[in-house]
Amino acid sequence: MNIVEPIRNPTDIQAIKAQLHATNLRDYAWFVLGINTGFRISDLLRLKVGDVRLSKSRWVDRLRVTEQKTGKQKECPLSDAIKKALGEYLATRPDCRLTDPLFPSQKGGRPLRRQAAWAILKEAAAAVGFTDPIGTHTLRKTFGYHAYRQGIDITLLQDLFNHAEPRVTLRYIGINRDQRDAVYLSLDL
Repeated sequence: MNIVEPIRNPTDIQAIKAQLHATNLRDYAWFVLGINTGFRISDLLRLKVGDVRLSKSRWVDRLRVTEQKTGKQKECPLSDAIKKALGEYLATRPDCRLTDPLFPSQKGGRPLRRQAAWAILKEAAAAVGFTDPIGTHTLRKTFGYHAYRQGIDITLLQDLFNHAEPRVTLRYIGINRDQRDAVYLSLDL
C-alpha cells in the first residue's frame, strides 16, 4: 500500500479543483466534499442525493454519515463551498431522485467506486503537475492538515478522525514530517 500525504500547498488544491471543475462537475463535487469534511471516500461515494438535499431548493442542515469502517455516526454542517460545488453539479442532474446515488458511475445507477475515484484524482493531479503520491485518502489528510495549520486543536482533530492519541493524528496528517524536515532545513552548519 502506498503512503499518501496531504496536499500542503493551497495553490495545488486550487489547481486540482480547477482541473476537476473543467473536466467533470461530479468529480469536482466529491473532491470539494472530501477536502472540506475529512470523511473517507468510501463513505462519500455511498451518499444518496437525499443525504445532502431535502428538495431541489433546500439543503439538509447537517450531513450525516455512518462510517463503513467503524460503524460510528459522523456529521457536519454543509459549508458554503460544499453547497456551491454540489449545487453546480446537481444542476446538471435535473431529473435525479433523492434516492439516487449522489455520485453515480458513468454507467449510471451504481455509485462511483473508490478505485475509479482514485484514478480520476491521480489523473487530475498529473494534469496540473502535482507529483507527490496521491490517493483518495489524500482528501481526508488534506482536511486535517489545513484544519491543524489554521489553529484547530489537535485533540479535536483526533476525535474527528477517531484516533487513539494526538501523536497518531499528527503523524497521519503529515505534521510530524513537516516538523522533522524543519529541523534538517534549519541547520546549515
